[in-house]
Amino acid sequence: MAETSTPPKLLTLILLTGLSVLATNMFLPSLKPISEEFGVSMATASLSLGVYLAITAVLQLIMGPLSDLIGRRPVVMLGLAIFSVASMGCLFSSNYTVFLAFRILQGAVASGMILSRAIVRDTTSGAETVRVLGVIGTAMALAPMLGPVLGGVLDQAFGWRANFVAYTIFGVLMFWICLRDLHETNTAPSSSFWAQFRTYPTLLKSGRFWAWTLCLSSGIGGFYLFISGVPSVAAHYRLSPAITGAGIGIISAGFMAGNLIVARSKTEGMLLIALGRWLAVAGPFAAIIAIWSGFDSPAVLFAGAIFVGFGNGLKLPGANAGVMSVNPRLSGSAAGLSGSATVVVGAIVTPLSAHFASGEGGMYRLLMLIVGIKVISLLTVLYLWRTASSD
Repeated sequence: MAETSTPPKLLTLILLTGLSVLATNMFLPSLKPISEEFGVSMATASLSLGVYLAITAVLQLIMGPLSDLIGRRPVVMLGLAIFSVASMGCLFSSNYTVFLAFRILQGAVASGMILSRAIVRDTTSGAETVRVLGVIGTAMALAPMLGPVLGGVLDQAFGWRANFVAYTIFGVLMFWICLRDLHETNTAPSSSFWAQFRTYPTLLKSGRFWAWTLCLSSGIGGFYLFISGVPSVAAHYRLSPAITGAGIGIISAGFMAGNLIVARSKTEGMLLIALGRWLAVAGPFAAIIAIWSGFDSPAVLFAGAIFVGFGNGLKLPGANAGVMSVNPRLSGSAAGLSGSATVVVGAIVTPLSAHFASGEGGMYRLLMLIVGIKVISLLTVLYLWRTASSD
């Protein structure tokens, strides 16, 4: 491994994480045009999100140990190169099967998000880790907030393929930035890939690790439910791609606000995490009450989503730090395994959301799903708080 050099700029880590998020949600307002051009149903078109998430889950299981072995930098660079080529493949696809194959390959960009967290853990410790993760979360929230809006505008102006032109450009630019700024931060590489991979049982036996992972995955599961359900709700209410994109992005306005509070707050981290879980349950539950009261409008769904995003913003930095602090020596593996579990949850709930959010009453059913998964996240946080003395 090359000699460790200066840690990368914070902006580089923000952009890496942001691109990973854009790859997930920027094209979502175009699901209906994609389904129409390729002659497939909306449920089939939504596989471009669900299968993508499943593949990124598998990749993260490999990326974590691999980065602990050969370093963070080469894994990130390879992921960006594959993403850029795959984006061009999606752009020039002539049928849905080819499109979906290249869309799956785009999942390599997940290395940016998962290893950015490991890099922060490599170069910081304690409260500083939570603070830096909060800063990254605050800034990168612009990606899921503005991404669907940008995707919707590109679709309306130039067609859905314009999204994949943008992906190609972003991937190449990010590769160039990392080539210049992303130096190696893994100062203690493992002896072999399989030796590192065999460290997973150490994490698998840790109740705290699984509690933190469930906290992360069930919390972000609400986000996946929302972004995959909105296109179906939008189709029912005949919303334009641009408005759909704005609706998908609004959850990130709350997320950015929550991260900003974490980055600047001196309040004990577990208290902020718990507060975030309560708010993430209360927001969509209040939206359900509003629908019961006769307010049948997508605006109700979007209003409830702001609280989901805000609650996730309060939770995510501390929860990410918690999962990697169970065994700091295995921070890359912990980030990969927990990230994989989170994406698996996303892959499971995405088709459920697309199915239940369709048709009359779909918005109500979508909100019920979000409340259910947020309650699981809340109960997990209460368990972690109660057992905090065992850390």
